[in-house]
Amino acid sequence: QVQLVESGGGSVEAGGSLVLSCVASYSPLCMGWFRQAPGKEREQVARIYTSTTTTYYADSVKGRFAISQGNANTVHLQMNTLKPEDSAMYYCAAVRSTCLGRVRPPDFDYWGQGTQVTVAS
Repeated sequence: QVQLVESGGGSVEAGGSLVLSCVASYSPLCMGWFRQAPGKEREQVARIYTSTTTTYYADSVKGRFAISQGNANTVHLQMNTLKPEDSAMYYCAAVRSTCLGRVRPPDFDYWGQGTQVTVAS
């Protein structure tokens, strides 16, 4: 049973920072972070190809968020200069293949339960 466990969500004021972490029960090749706000579709925030540490970001978070790999089974999402529009449930996702072109939720096979991020204005 593949498991992904997120941690690090919480509440912060606009301009603040949070770090999310995700621990996988295996060593996936591609891990990503998605978010979903109420009434909106789930969207990818960032992903990392663990073999090369190549990273990809949504335009809305470029320059503010950074995805990184801890050990082989862990990724982190450093979120800086947070905005109220960043408020959402954040989900870790993984797939046993490369990250190339994997931007949609169906491109990932495994999901965590999510961690809430709330940014107050």
